[in-house]
Amino acid sequence: MHDEMCTLLSQADRALGRLDGSTEVLPNPDLFVAMYVRQEALLSSQIEGTQASLLDVLEFEAAPTKPGYPPDVREVVNHVAAMNLGLERLDTLPLSLRLIREIHGRLLKDVRGAEWAPGEFRSSQNWVGPAGSTIGDALYIPPPPHEMIQALGEFESFLHAEVSVPTLIKVGLVHAQFETIHPFLDGNGRIGRLLITFLLCERGILTRPLLYTSHYFKQNREEYYHRLQATRDDGDWEGWLKFFLRGVHEVGEEASRTAKRIVRQREEHQALVTEKMGRGAALGLALVEHLYFHPIVTAKMVCQKLDVTGPTAYRALAALEELGILVETTGQKRYRQFRYAPYLALFEASQNAPSQ
Repeated sequence: MHDEMCTLLSQADRALGRLDGSTEVLPNPDLFVAMYVRQEALLSSQIEGTQASLLDVLEFEAAPTKPGYPPDVREVVNHVAAMNLGLERLDTLPLSLRLIREIHGRLLKDVRGAEWAPGEFRSSQNWVGPAGSTIGDALYIPPPPHEMIQALGEFESFLHAEVSVPTLIKVGLVHAQFETIHPFLDGNGRIGRLLITFLLCERGILTRPLLYTSHYFKQNREEYYHRLQATRDDGDWEGWLKFFLRGVHEVGEEASRTAKRIVRQREEHQALVTEKMGRGAALGLALVEHLYFHPIVTAKMVCQKLDVTGPTAYRALAALEELGILVETTGQKRYRQFRYAPYLALFEASQNAPSQ
């Protein structure tokens, strides 16, 4: 392995080690997971042209029956559900073609692309190109169905093989090869990026899905597609793997910085609630903890999650608003909605961080 590749691999490995270790000092490591999963789902969907924002997704989760959400929101919510399903199934089922099909079915359930055989490998030719392009002017034409089946068999064998290559190199190869086979009529990019997370968790590199590689791929979208295509046209696997390892290193470092900011902010807000809320501090602390899972809340949600009355819930929300922890977003007297703005700002800053 060339010196540059070894250096990049070492940097990426260290970044993932730091990221994984950042959760071990927390009393509740799962605090991180929900937002990191949403972040990856959102960014991966945006690569495919989805217009939904993180705020759209969180507001939909808080009030799914409310009208007026962008139609793309359900695609991101499905992506979150597909990732959670895959991680849950990995406890009992190895990463396999069967599991990939199951995850694909969940990804495309009741959304755009649902007419393209969710959960089934294609039986017709597809192609990659700008919207409206034909097979004649496609940028890339994946293998025809009969060759695709053979390629998928070899792909699954490689997934299960104990090969003498570093795990991150294997992950990079798996992602590129899946995108080359392009076995579904829709959703290949999103499934391929989910495989990165699943492999890192299955192999024990990460104990939780805290890496949002789609941030790097989105920031460098043209190079991302170019590097993948170069593996097909020129056999330039080295160029792709270097690009991939740089991304893992960069995003791993950024995710670790976000984790440290979350820990610091959580401690500050806990201290503020304890100092200022008096007899209501216990409820205030429980509410702050809940906000890490659901950063947009209503009084009804607080009643259900924390088993308190409506007036008690409103008092706790009002107290956190007065402390600057929550921001009321509707301006209404009734059916008010509150946002954990300081927490969301950490992820907005992370999403907008420039690529190195």
